Amino acid sequence: MLDRLRGRIASASLRLGKAASRVMPSPTAWTVLGLALSLVAAFFFSRGTAHSAAIAGLALLGSGFLDIVDGSVARATARVSKRGSFLDSTLDRIGEAAIYFGILAGGYSPPFLVLLALALSLLVSYTRAKADSLQVSLAGVGIGERSERLIVLILASLFGLVSWGVIVVAALAAVTFVERVARVTGSLK
Repeated sequence: MLDRLRGRIASASLRLGKAASRVMPSPTAWTVLGLALSLVAAFFFSRGTAHSAAIAGLALLGSGFLDIVDGSVARATARVSKRGSFLDSTLDRIGEAAIYFGILAGGYSPPFLVLLALALSLLVSYTRAKADSLQVSLAGVGIGERSERLIVLILASLFGLVSWGVIVVAALAAVTFVERVARVTGSLK
């Protein structure tokens, strides 16, 4: 859903990229900084308290913002590349896995739910990557892309409802996964 909005806010994104590139011109540096905030979130989740979950939620908010900044900087500085795209996607998956390990270590939710949310989240990303390799576009397909899943976890963390956030993420990712599999298999008949 949020992917569809990106086209509408392209000029604001370009301005953001230009401003951020004056601070740090490397899109990869912004990507690494976003990963660092995901790891901070994972650490605070692992503490297992409502207060630490709220701090984790704020770190996730920062990480999500930096995920927007890195792409904006790449576009604003004409540094969009396959290498950068690969690093961004890979580091996003590392950050996502770390977040769920932190939630698991913090004991906010039963292990099977945390692992289910993680597995489904990774499958959503995998189906998009595999579809791209088959020249089938899945941009905007599904209600549970990474941005939406992050928003759910941020809000759940800030309101002390991490376990419910994990359940909602698992449900959104499951629906998105099924939608994407259906779209790709339908496109490749």
